[in-house]
Amino acid sequence: MNDYSTVNILDMIDAIGEDALVEILSDFSCPKNQEIESFVRNKAIDFAKRKISITYLVIDNDSGEILSIFALTHKALEISRDALSSTSKKKLSRFAQLDENSGSYTVSAFLIAQFGKNYAVPQPEGWNGIRLMEKTFETLEKVQREIGGGVVYLECEEHEQLLRFYQNEQNRFHTFSERYSEAEHTKYIQLLRFF
Repeated sequence: MNDYSTVNILDMIDAIGEDALVEILSDFSCPKNQEIESFVRNKAIDFAKRKISITYLVIDNDSGEILSIFALTHKALEISRDALSSTSKKKLSRFAQLDENSGSYTVSAFLIAQFGKNYAVPQPEGWNGIRLMEKTFETLEKVQREIGGGVVYLECEEHEQLLRFYQNEQNRFHTFSERYSEAEHTKYIQLLRFF
């Protein structure tokens, strides 16, 4: 069975140099989501150096290939209390402040900003989105242990298959809102999870 390592992109720069990493990332392919592909090839290094978000590379220890990536950051998030169940309100109140006037909670949350696999390399048997999400949460749990927090969120396009994936019993994200990007002419569904 394959073994996988999760490597912070900044550590990879230290290990092999920025030029070598740019070359490696130039082969990253994600035809199902051109935004992820463009991010990895053109922005991941710059965003990490500027501490906007940190991209993590999941590497197959047998082949040395980059199988997948995820990018994390933290962001202030506003969530309407009307969008939450009673159970979610109770959980959120541990991490957030409720503004009675607006009826919204404000919370510092972890954002999974990018999440995808590299179609340029063969994917080992057993490697899939569920395993990638597990790797993502392993990293988030390490960060949480150091700085606290307990809310994770992400945004995805309104595609049934994507929503089923994020809301399945393993990933356990729940829809709380949506937003429309005028620039991209795209509706994004916002989902959160407590941990």
